[in-house]
Amino acid sequence: MLFAVGFAVLAAFLFAASASLQQVAAHRSDYSRQVADGRVRTQDRWAVAQALVRLVRRLVHVRLWLIGWVTNLVGFGVQALALHFGSVALVQPVLVTQLLFALPMGSARRRRWPHVRDWASGALICGGLAVFLAVRGVAPIADVADRERLILVGFATIAAVGVLVIASTGRRPLVHATLVSIAAGLCFAISAAMIKLTSEDLLHRGVAATARDWPGYALAVSTLAGLLLEQGAFAAGSLPSAVAAMTITNPIASYLIGVFAFGVEPPVEVGQLAALAGAGALVCMGAVGLAHSPIVRPDPPVEATRISGQARSAWDLPGTV
Repeated sequence: MLFAVGFAVLAAFLFAASASLQQVAAHRSDYSRQVADGRVRTQDRWAVAQALVRLVRRLVHVRLWLIGWVTNLVGFGVQALALHFGSVALVQPVLVTQLLFALPMGSARRRRWPHVRDWASGALICGGLAVFLAVRGVAPIADVADRERLILVGFATIAAVGVLVIASTGRRPLVHATLVSIAAGLCFAISAAMIKLTSEDLLHRGVAATARDWPGYALAVSTLAGLLLEQGAFAAGSLPSAVAAMTITNPIASYLIGVFAFGVEPPVEVGQLAALAGAGALVCMGAVGLAHSPIVRPDPPVEATRISGQARSAWDLPGTV
């Protein structure tokens, strides 16, 4: 368990650093102004998807965003190591520590010291994870995949993500960012399951067999979809509010996937159930507290700034850290 938790915490730090870098670039894009002005309309159900594609096409020319993207890739590699040593239902909840790293990063960008409520929210997250990891039988270490059930989970996730994206059109920026972030969290939960299957294929069956198996391709699709949705969330809302929605959705969905498709035995004793419920409640309260912190509320849309690789470097964007 020690290696699984250690690598999961390191991955959480890398994901938070990546999110901070990418959000600085994404929030100053045309997409941010379109959401704020209500130009992503409910009449066009594909408006969000089209706007997200245009957003990413611009961001790939921004140096700061590309650095964040590389950091994110390193985070996925570290996450794969964590999943090698532990179960999906163990590793993904630990990634909630991403919020703890996101808070000081957001604070440094705004040059404002976190309030007492922010520290209290961080303490709630730490307390919830301590309970989750300390009580025997709550955090499962090993799991075995049931591929047929994983396919069912994949189709259910596709349907849920589609509903969330459609529901996000025409909403206020914070609501829009939250719905899109939940969809991204679902995609990343599926990605975690596919990372585990793909890494096991590579270790035990080799590269050729892995290339002929479907989990690697499912991993690519779910990860790309999650990253695309993540950029839209960063562009429309504040970093910690987007990260909060994703980091709450991800572990909950991952734990349920672990129980349904990886043979994880859920707690059955009263004490274990109480510990799991208490840990979940503490983490959720902490995440909500951080999402409503005054230092992490969305910035007003930038009227004149346009992200373009030909215009100027990302290092010249105002507010860049």
